[in-house]
Amino acid sequence: MISSSQQLALNRHVARLGKCRRCPRMESTPVSGGAIVSDVMIIGQAPGPREPTLKRPFAHTAGQTLFRWFEQSCGMNEARVRSKIYFAAVCRCFPGKSSGGTDRVPAPAEIRNCSSWMNDEIEILRPRLIIPVGRLAIGQFIECEKLEKVIGRKFRVRRSAQIFDLIPLPHPSGASPWHKILPGKQLLEQAMGEIARHRAMKELRGGSASPKTISKALGTTRST
Repeated sequence: MISSSQQLALNRHVARLGKCRRCPRMESTPVSGGAIVSDVMIIGQAPGPREPTLKRPFAHTAGQTLFRWFEQSCGMNEARVRSKIYFAAVCRCFPGKSSGGTDRVPAPAEIRNCSSWMNDEIEILRPRLIIPVGRLAIGQFIECEKLEKVIGRKFRVRRSAQIFDLIPLPHPSGASPWHKILPGKQLLEQAMGEIARHRAMKELRGGSASPKTISKALGTTRST
């Protein structure tokens, strides 16, 4: 149950976050998904160039893929996911482009500057499940040398004096085919199955999805 004090604390936090200007190289102001009090957090890497204009995280093609995963495995469309889950990120501002034309990876100092926002959110929300999306986000919680070692598994993690379950996902960007080919495709299925079966997610959506349904929705087959 959401307490009024928890909602008030999160409202104040999001308002402060919107005023953050700690990193001069960042090319936008912070992007927020709103003050959604939830037992589940999704942690992205950093906004792309369109998210600051659209004023919400995962607002372009990667988001379309991410929300399709949730709709197919958990029965929650984009609007419901956004209204039920708190969205955060390793860095909340668009870092700009690299010399090669791709989105610039945030510098270590920028990641450190932004880490206190995430720590405060975890303290306020006390989440039961955190879903980091992409290698950079996963690496803030556990070692992620290879996606094959972490995707499809559930971890018990402590951060900011809080203990929670962590179920990593690959980044849904079209820049990498990892989640479209084996073993990534099957590991993604396993990860989404873990998410769908998690008690916190079941309570959010008020139902359940069977492993068979998840496998069929994601276009994979479960080995016996």
